[in-house]
Amino acid sequence: MNDQPQSRPVYDEDALVEVREALSELRREIDTRFRRPAVPSPRAAARDGLELFDELRRRFQTLGMVERSGQVDEFGLDDVVVSRAQPLLDFLLERWWRADVSGLENLPVEGPCLLVSNRSGLLPWDGLMISHTVSRWHPQGVRPRFLVADWLITLPFAQPTLARVGGVRACRENAERLLRSGRWVVAFPEGQKGAAKVFRQRYRLQRFGRGGAVRVALENQVPLVPVGVVGAEEAHPVLFKVSAPARAVGLPPVPVTPTFPWLGPLGLVPLPARWGIRFGEPLAFDRLTPDDAGDELLVSRLTEELRVSIQRLMEEGLRARSGVFT
Repeated sequence: MNDQPQSRPVYDEDALVEVREALSELRREIDTRFRRPAVPSPRAAARDGLELFDELRRRFQTLGMVERSGQVDEFGLDDVVVSRAQPLLDFLLERWWRADVSGLENLPVEGPCLLVSNRSGLLPWDGLMISHTVSRWHPQGVRPRFLVADWLITLPFAQPTLARVGGVRACRENAERLLRSGRWVVAFPEGQKGAAKVFRQRYRLQRFGRGGAVRVALENQVPLVPVGVVGAEEAHPVLFKVSAPARAVGLPPVPVTPTFPWLGPLGLVPLPARWGIRFGEPLAFDRLTPDDAGDELLVSRLTEELRVSIQRLMEEGLRARSGVFT
């Protein structure tokens, strides 16, 4: 049995240092490759979620409006949208409807003006075409705003679309604000009754109400020009109206045309009827004052005179065209 004490192994200090460095390097490599992602705190997660929501909301709010100018007036007219719609409006006026325009010399050269026309057709093509006609040939390039009935402007997406091209909700307050700011207005005293006339009643003016157009013109001391439009009633000829289902949900009667609702959205495309747009001589208000708007007999007489003038312009337009589509 060996009783001699065993000697301790001798370590090389330099080798130990190299081993420690190698292990440290290996540990850093493992941590880099297999490190678990840091778990965010509830507060940080909530902050990131709010930032994502704000970004999505911002993108959705600007969806489809990249090309809009953002420069609109208080009634929503967008000059950029109107400018880009010019080719389409020119095509409709000159080639699709081949409109015969006359009486432009009766329009005032400067100042605000109230244009009063017969109402025809389901959609406000008449107001849009009158506005476009005046803006094209008037020396000052004014673009009248056309009034749109409540039932139409409250439909989904209708209000912003119509507002960008000059449509304004039909009410006396809006008409007066426009005239007082120096703008032109296109009004339709027949209202919904004129828009929903069936085909057998075409070009028969409905009742003008209580003389609202004449009162507005007198109170604001602006010219009142009658306008007769022919062709718009054949663009969407109403065969008959379905009243019961619409009345149950508080909507106006649903018109039935040769193409709507049978063709779905395609039924809203207007037919290429031949149009005529005639501007008559302004009503004589030379010796009248705003106080005369309270004279019921005078307002009634002027309203009937206006109605007769528009009816005469329509009859002249009907005689001037050779056929509905020619």
